[in-house]
Amino acid sequence: MLLDILQFTVFFVLLTLCVKPLGLYISNIFEGKQTFLSRIIFPIEQLVYRLSFINPENQMDWKEYALSMLLFNLLGFVFLFLILVVQQFLPLNPEHFNGFPFDLALNTAISFITNTNWQAYAGESSASYLTQMLGLTVQNFLSAATGIAILIALIRGFVNKQSKAIGNFWVDTTRATLYILLPLSIVFAIFLISQGVIQNFANYQTVHLISSQTIPMGPVASQESIKLLGTNGGGFFNANSAHPFENPNPLTNFFEAFMIILIPASLTYTFGKMQKNTRQGWAIYITMLFLFLTFMSIQYWANISSNPMVSSLGVSGHYLEGQEVRFGIGGTTLFSSITTAVACGAVNAMHDSLLPIGSMIPMIFMLSGETIFGGVGSGLYTMFAFMIIAVFVAGLMIGRTPEFLGKKIEVKEMWMAIIIVLTSGLLVLVFTSIALVTKEGVSSILNPGPHGLSEILYAYASTANNNGSAFAGLNANTVFYNITTAIAMLIGRYVPAVAAIYMAGSLSAKKYVPPSVGTLPTDRIPFMIWLMLVIIIIGALTFFSALALGPFLENILMQRGF
Repeated sequence: MLLDILQFTVFFVLLTLCVKPLGLYISNIFEGKQTFLSRIIFPIEQLVYRLSFINPENQMDWKEYALSMLLFNLLGFVFLFLILVVQQFLPLNPEHFNGFPFDLALNTAISFITNTNWQAYAGESSASYLTQMLGLTVQNFLSAATGIAILIALIRGFVNKQSKAIGNFWVDTTRATLYILLPLSIVFAIFLISQGVIQNFANYQTVHLISSQTIPMGPVASQESIKLLGTNGGGFFNANSAHPFENPNPLTNFFEAFMIILIPASLTYTFGKMQKNTRQGWAIYITMLFLFLTFMSIQYWANISSNPMVSSLGVSGHYLEGQEVRFGIGGTTLFSSITTAVACGAVNAMHDSLLPIGSMIPMIFMLSGETIFGGVGSGLYTMFAFMIIAVFVAGLMIGRTPEFLGKKIEVKEMWMAIIIVLTSGLLVLVFTSIALVTKEGVSSILNPGPHGLSEILYAYASTANNNGSAFAGLNANTVFYNITTAIAMLIGRYVPAVAAIYMAGSLSAKKYVPPSVGTLPTDRIPFMIWLMLVIIIIGALTFFSALALGPFLENILMQRGF
């Protein structure tokens, strides 16, 4: 336990030390300032604009920005879908895999363009090297860049004064890719290779031991780095980051978890810097960190607890079912908490096999709307929606027009905030209900009772919130689940994204309102506590009943020996 606490302490101290330098670097990029990489990357950036016929000086209003974002993602979907269905005719397919069935290709393409990376297939037995690289890895970059671009547009909405312009989507995604995601991915991929993560184009290897065993090969490290940095989560192998070729040892486990949370955490400082109020950025970071540590502590307590049904058999010691023994309880808890809180979806353990409370915490992280850091960009703009709701409710209490960062919060902003906050929750509850009352939905449950409910609830919580991790006890590769989870991913990604862009345009057009005596300071401890209460209350009102019938009930039955 002491070693686990030491690991947690080192992890979050290191993370906090990195927030400011990386956040400052990101803010310099989007403010058009010189960075230490500008001399190398700027010529490439200009070449991209010339080849794409993009005028980087052109500024877009919210409609142009949203339309560009949707068109860009539509083209990405078509490109990836075609690769998946005609895979058998393309090169770099040494195992001669066939194309994906229509429903699975549809689900997978939507999954990767939405930054969800929900996988209803096993990569090592379904996807060729070309599909993994040109299809899936490319979308790992582009979907992450899209999330960052939307966040930057919303930040400009707070910064700008009486302007319709919120930036240029093509410039923002290009800079996010070239200056942030690509350099970090190269550095981390080299580190992963040095630790034993494979990167090759070799044919699968057959090893003869007691029986013949086929060992998959492939360009893993290059996909592994961006899947984590971009909070994507799609593994090269079906076992994801529990596979030794993706995550070989405790050191890589530590740094892979660090890669997942690094950019989302640093974007809080980026916001504060661009807003010229770094105190506000730190306030958001501390709020997220406090919520994260609170829930992770509960999961760690659950994971080190004993299963009374196992203890009654005379077996002592910690309950290790489902946890990765190479990384220990601490390494498993750290990774599983971060990957679900940060909307990544990579897993290093079997969440389905954790004790009920231990498996409930990843669900709570996702059902919070992915605001506890959340995905790159999407987590922070969802947190802004919660902050606007918190400011609005506080304003009603004191009887004055609510203000947030010098902008009056009115009906349009409140509608957009509500859409951002409630869309994923409604999707989870609606699709879970449909699955529970249809033959197609319940036939995929592999465990009866409350655990079966948890399996379905987890699946839609993961897809509607663009997480992508799986409970793994549900047979999700069916037409029913491929179609319904695809719909959940599409709506859960793009409705809040368009709402955030619309909010950016609305805020950008407003004039700046100087703070007065009655202005609620949002960078102080009282507001941070109030914000946490708002997040918890909204989450509890939305999902308490579902959690009570799932993991809570399962825990009660376990404690009573059923």
